[in-house]
Amino acid sequence: QVQLVESGGGLVQAGGSLRLSCAASGRSFSRSVMGWFRQATGKEREFVAAISWSGGSLRYATSVKGRFTISRDNAKNTANLRMNSLKPEDTAVYYCAAGTTVVPSNVARDYDYWGQGTQVTVSS
Repeated sequence: QVQLVESGGGLVQAGGSLRLSCAASGRSFSRSVMGWFRQATGKEREFVAAISWSGGSLRYATSVKGRFTISRDNAKNTANLRMNSLKPEDTAVYYCAAGTTVVPSNVARDYDYWGQGTQVTVSS
């Protein structure tokens, strides 16, 4: 089992940057695919980025590719999302998730464990 806690959200102006972190506890973190999803008010949860357990395979949503970078540190049990060139449309609650798929998945139901979320607000 894996427990996840996100941090690093906040208010930032358009064009700014934020770094989200996901602290994981549990013995299976290093073998878990990690993903980031987000949910804006009134919208469905959507995929942002995912990384394989080794860090060797990455996947990004088209809307964030080139602006966001996902990474992980298995020694520290953390997964991170560096967000640059933020836009107002990036405003959402961001969730990290852990799953056991072989490759990074962009499908929420492939993830078994979820954090509580952290709010990111980008002002124009």
